[in-house]
Amino acid sequence: MRARYGLPLKITAGITAAGAAGLVYAAGIEARSFRLRRVTVPVLPRGMRSLRVLQVSDIHMVSGQRKKRAWLQSLAGLRPDFVVNTGDNLSDPEGVPEVLDALGPLMEIPGVYVFGSNDYYGPKLRNPARYLLEKAQGRHGLNGNAPAVGAVHNPWEGLRDAFDAAGWLDLTNTRGRLKLDGYEIAFTGLDDPHIKRDRYEKVAGGPERDADLSLAVVHAPYLRSLDAFAADGYPLILAGHTHGGQLCIPFYGALVTNCDLDTDRVKGLSTHRAEGNVSYLHVSAGCGTNRYTPVRFACPPEATLLTLVPRD
Repeated sequence: MRARYGLPLKITAGITAAGAAGLVYAAGIEARSFRLRRVTVPVLPRGMRSLRVLQVSDIHMVSGQRKKRAWLQSLAGLRPDFVVNTGDNLSDPEGVPEVLDALGPLMEIPGVYVFGSNDYYGPKLRNPARYLLEKAQGRHGLNGNAPAVGAVHNPWEGLRDAFDAAGWLDLTNTRGRLKLDGYEIAFTGLDDPHIKRDRYEKVAGGPERDADLSLAVVHAPYLRSLDAFAADGYPLILAGHTHGGQLCIPFYGALVTNCDLDTDRVKGLSTHRAEGNVSYLHVSAGCGTNRYTPVRFACPPEATLLTLVPRD
């Protein structure tokens, strides 16, 4: 008689049920459990009043996401001094009107923005295991992979025009300034390194010495961009893109970052060192997902309220 080594039916059924329950939770509950992260960053000159900065990132709006739209609208009630949008607003070519509806109250507040790859191009269905393979091979986005073929182009120009009309500063490989209650805040931004649109040579030179504060903004926290910003002496770099790992292991953390940043800094506040300088780095886990992988596990969707205070 041939021996049978298969799992007992009860164990198989239990594993299947647990997997199904996890998927229901990840897609139906956690992906809609929006949170506000609060952090304090000591980067201001002595004597300057604290500033409240709201960072929104990786909205990945798909038509019909009413709860996400309402939550984003409610963030204006935090009354930040200014807003930083670190890109990937879209995951649907038809999503521009809903993004603008969601961000409408925030667009009445001074703000700056950069775009990410999903603002420019529509998402494609991918095997999630490819992210692990790309990590092992050191390939991310167009950094090491072949150029995208047949990509869907999103109507990002409509977002840009609406943001500009509201007074938000476009930081696409350029600099800009906001005046706030007598203070001048300078910004240096890059287009998305994930698709090799960053051009640091256009903005090199470091913080603007006649500004009260200079901040660096980029969508994807690739090391080449972080190194350049930190080496030039920026006190704080703001980024998104990683989704915090999106599918994380409880008590362990993220498996991937979708760029060459290490998983220990996949979200939240950390530091980055380059050429003897140290910058604070804040990476937002974002509040959305690619439309083809609408799940999050051990990594709730978020926005961040950063309180900038004087240095010790």
